[in-house]
Amino acid sequence: MTRIGLISDTHNYIDEKVFEHFKDCDEIWHAGDFGTIAIAEQLKKIKTLKGVFGNIDGPDIRNEFPEHFVFNCEAVKVLMMHIGGYPPKYNKESKALILKHRPRLFICGHSHILKIMYDEALHCLHINPGAAGRQGMHRVSTIVRFAIDGKEIKNCEVIELGKR
Repeated sequence: MTRIGLISDTHNYIDEKVFEHFKDCDEIWHAGDFGTIAIAEQLKKIKTLKGVFGNIDGPDIRNEFPEHFVFNCEAVKVLMMHIGGYPPKYNKESKALILKHRPRLFICGHSHILKIMYDEALHCLHINPGAAGRQGMHRVSTIVRFAIDGKEIKNCEVIELGKR
């Protein structure tokens, strides 16, 4: 079983509570808009970090993380990108990537709106962890924890870090 801490839209700010909530995770996944490489470095100090760059990220992040990332976690194919939409309102690029790669888990950020929903038509779970930073329209900062056990995605928890 692989325990995942999922975060997005830190915009160069990371709440210290994140480290406590992710301490028992095996990996941290960041769905873009880190802000600066310093955020990635802080997260790398505690766990293996996977991520994608977001629209506000500069060359420091873009040189280290891809725009979209397709990988397997145990027996689950994952597609992660920053701007993706949600079922059934995907943007053109994410819809094409989902149809091409057929992931079981699609992760994105950008909207600052927490969403966890299953796409029956594409047989894919969509997770947007909301925003963990202080910038944006969200009122409460959120992160998500979940586990992948073989082919199963389970134990999904939404964690509210507090008002931004």
